[in-house]
Amino acid sequence: MIEEVIARQLQLPLPHVQGAVRLLRDGATVPFISRYRKEATGSMDEVQVGAVKEALERLTALEARRATVLETIDVQGLLTDELRRRIGACWDPVELEDIYLPYRPKRRTRAAVARERGLEPLAELLLAQRTADVAGAARRFVTAEVPDVGAALAGASDIVAERIAEDERFRNELRRTFRREGIVRSKVIRGKEAEGAKYADYFDAASPLRSISSHRYLAMRRGEEEGFLRVGIDVDAERCIASLQRRVVRPGSPTRRWLEAAAADAFRRLLRPSIESEQLAAAKERADDEAIGIFAGNLRQLLLAPPLGQKRVIALDPGYRTGCKVVVLDSQGSLLDHTAIFPHAPQHRRDEAVAVLRDLVRRYAPEAFAVGDGTAGRETEELVRSVAPEGMAVYAVSEDGASVYSASAVAREEFPDCDVTVRGAVSIGRRLIDPLSELVKIEPRSIGVGQYQHSVDQTKLRARLATVVESCVNSVGVNINTASKHILAYVSGLGPALAANIVAYRTAHGGFRTRRELLRVPRLGARAYEQAAGFLRVVGGENPLDNSAVHPESYGIVERMAADVGVSVDRLLADGALRRTLRPERYVGGGVGLPTVTDILEALDKRGLDPREQLHVFSFAPDIHTIDDLREGMRLPGIVTNITAFGAFVDIGIKQDGLVHVSQLADRYVASPAEVVRLGQQVEVRVVGIDLARGRIALTMRRGEAPAKESKQ
Repeated sequence: MIEEVIARQLQLPLPHVQGAVRLLRDGATVPFISRYRKEATGSMDEVQVGAVKEALERLTALEARRATVLETIDVQGLLTDELRRRIGACWDPVELEDIYLPYRPKRRTRAAVARERGLEPLAELLLAQRTADVAGAARRFVTAEVPDVGAALAGASDIVAERIAEDERFRNELRRTFRREGIVRSKVIRGKEAEGAKYADYFDAASPLRSISSHRYLAMRRGEEEGFLRVGIDVDAERCIASLQRRVVRPGSPTRRWLEAAAADAFRRLLRPSIESEQLAAAKERADDEAIGIFAGNLRQLLLAPPLGQKRVIALDPGYRTGCKVVVLDSQGSLLDHTAIFPHAPQHRRDEAVAVLRDLVRRYAPEAFAVGDGTAGRETEELVRSVAPEGMAVYAVSEDGASVYSASAVAREEFPDCDVTVRGAVSIGRRLIDPLSELVKIEPRSIGVGQYQHSVDQTKLRARLATVVESCVNSVGVNINTASKHILAYVSGLGPALAANIVAYRTAHGGFRTRRELLRVPRLGARAYEQAAGFLRVVGGENPLDNSAVHPESYGIVERMAADVGVSVDRLLADGALRRTLRPERYVGGGVGLPTVTDILEALDKRGLDPREQLHVFSFAPDIHTIDDLREGMRLPGIVTNITAFGAFVDIGIKQDGLVHVSQLADRYVASPAEVVRLGQQVEVRVVGIDLARGRIALTMRRGEAPAKESKQ
């Protein structure tokens, strides 16, 4: 049943969903399923398999909730066959909670007190709308706890109001009104204007609930969380009450007066707060999902940024007062040497710094320089360029998250005898050599490539970002003989414990010669081997296929291919023209389909190659160092550092990144910035606005002068 619901919700073929669910329940990972089990899923890609996994987890949790609801109602003796059928067929969490609402154990409400005082029969009389002498009927319920007719009718009205508020029809009608007509409004809390000045744009802001943008809503919520704003949803209350009264009260009803009052009370006291909170939570969830999606896309681009490769590097972590930390790393990122130089204010020991750097170049013959892009980054980069031998590249490297790494347990374990400044410089250098291998050591939320990442659901954010890291690691592949335990932990089927065991085995026995040798690692069994082997690479090992994306279970197919053309596997791998003579359909059968054979041939073509792009050198405009150097109309080179729903931030070589609003990204309508730019992209921008007071820079990537059609926000 769950598979049918998933197929319907995701609009995917049922057999493909069933195959994916079966594999997921057997413990297979998303990367493994999407790469090596295409026949079972109809060649679903990683995004589709991931969506099936999320839906399976969500609906499994709903099943558990449904069981709790059934049990709770059954204990009360109120579970009818019809109610059991409705609950059993319900796959919508909101609908399930609406069904459960009248039966859910409550705190002691006003209606509960009235029931305890015996006033439910009077409420039934009011709802029946047949009793003309309401006061006379109420008189019969006067007791020591209900002193007069007014108290009796008030208690009965409380029961009626609660009944109205728990009615699914009324709740759904109000939901539709909120969704269609609701206005999300933020107001500044009186007396907080100066303290909350950064939220000035939201002191009196309003947007339709149905179309409010993620970043706008999250900004409002952040202002509310910090105590500067109040956020709510405006609807036409009087019209809602009138509509509710028309539904509750029959024409000519003798109890109209009391029922209309009860309906108004139900709306103001019970329904509106409940539905408003629900709709605000739903808006938050939508905003979270959009923000998390943007963060995940940015993180993927950052992790898959072009690596320099295995080259010796001198890395600098710039600073003024505390100087620049300098480290020398070998081609594997191991620390060879470290020192500090003080070329900037207040010391101004530039000549000494030049001498130190030239000595390090002479002694270690580095192949590139990496300079952190933080404080004093531009000045340090210019210093390094004056020292670097002709032809040696100098790269500016993002420092985001480097301080988090340097103070982490991971950094202390790697460099127990070095202080945090040295560790930070090492991280900068390693990011240049291989961004993926270094950035997996840092909590993704600390990398700083999202919007309002601290305001979204942190559990959902962590799960999504972990999925992105896992996807990136497995799409690139991992050299099992050089990889750290931190990156190995993200390989399909492994995890931290097995990753640590692999490194320990490697240390004790030397490098792996074959993938098959993984089965000798303690606690790494056949299932983990099946999931992981295809994503691990053995460079220069006994079997050349071990340095490819071909899974060991398919080696026999490659051997058949080689035999069919009368050559060895080594010769087949070396001769692309020979491989192109093979007919893929010849190898289909025995559970192996054409998608798998096609993937095998593609993997042979790319054997040993890194799928990431090549790294290119970049330089900022030499005369631009601070915001004071900018003038409107200037055209400048820049690097995209962050992508949000409303635009892209671009580093132009000064302390503040400039913003290219989504409407300024191209000479056409742009629905999403990700259509036009990617993280780390080198772009040319034009300065169109400078706000010195707030340190804001407006940029454009448009070539024409006429304004582009405004993107919907």
